Parts: sequence; C-alpha cells; structure tokens
Amino acid sequence: MSIDVANESGVPADETRLSRLARFVLDAMRVHPLAELSVVLVDEEPMAELHVRWMDEPGPTDVLSFPMDELRPGGQDRPSEPGVLGDVIICPQVAERQAEKAGHSAQDEIDLLCTHGILHLLGYDHAEPDEHKEMFGLQGELLAGWRASLGEDEARQAPSGEDATR
Repeated sequence: MSIDVANESGVPADETRLSRLARFVLDAMRVHPLAELSVVLVDEEPMAELHVRWMDEPGPTDVLSFPMDELRPGGQDRPSEPGVLGDVIICPQVAERQAEKAGHSAQDEIDLLCTHGILHLLGYDHAEPDEHKEMFGLQGELLAGWRASLGEDEARQAPSGEDATR
C-alpha cells in the first residue's frame, strides 16, 4: 500500500502517525494492498482556494477529499480492487480551532479528519440521515480501534465527529 503524507502547512505534524492511521483505516476497510493514497496538510489560504473552487463555499474548511478511481471497501473474503484511492487534504489550523471548541487535542481532530476524508474517498457520505448514521458510526469504530491499537486510554472521550457539520 502506498500512502504519501506531505505537510505543506508550516504547522508541525506527525506525518508518521498519519501514515500509520491511514494504513489502519485502509486495512480495516479491506482496501487492496496495492492501493495508493495521498494525505496533504495545507495552510488556510490554499484550503480556502480549494473550498471555493470545488465546493463553491467561502473560507477554509477542515478536510476535503478528492477521489480518483472510485474504489470501494473490500468484502469479507476479498480486498477492494487495486488503484488510486485519491487525496485527503487537511487544514491543521482549522482542525486546531475545532479541537479547542470540542475540548480535545488537535491531534485527535486531525486523526478524525483523516479518517473522515478516507471514508469519503471510499464512497461514504453524510448528506442524508441514514448515511450520516452509517458514516459517523463507522468513523467512531475506526477511531476507537486506532486508539486501542496505540494503547491509548480508551476511557477518555476522543472525538467521533458526531458534532461535526462536514
């Protein structure tokens, strides 16, 4: 699996952690081992430009996903098809503000946004109530599994993204 993480934001970030998180999520979703993913951290200005260009909404946002080969999760006995999953673009400055409001760490918020972005690349959405329930439930399960794999305190309340308006 090829996972490229690039930090173009100027904000210190744990690229290794992001790569490991992405691999954890992709493995859990049974994405083909030859799939490719890019995660890029950008400043507010380029994020605002992308947000206007692709979503026709002003200002920077927290995360955007740009699917390439429209890969879907694998099944019980088989991985997905190989291919290019796409790009997840995260703005750490927006993530930090959201984390402060939500009362958790910026790293927890970036983990959430990375997971959220990957789920969008895999075809999940949250426009309708049933889609929202499915996507955010899966996101919460993946983040709980990730924290458990790191041996982080499962008793603490890390974000699942339920309050997000993404």
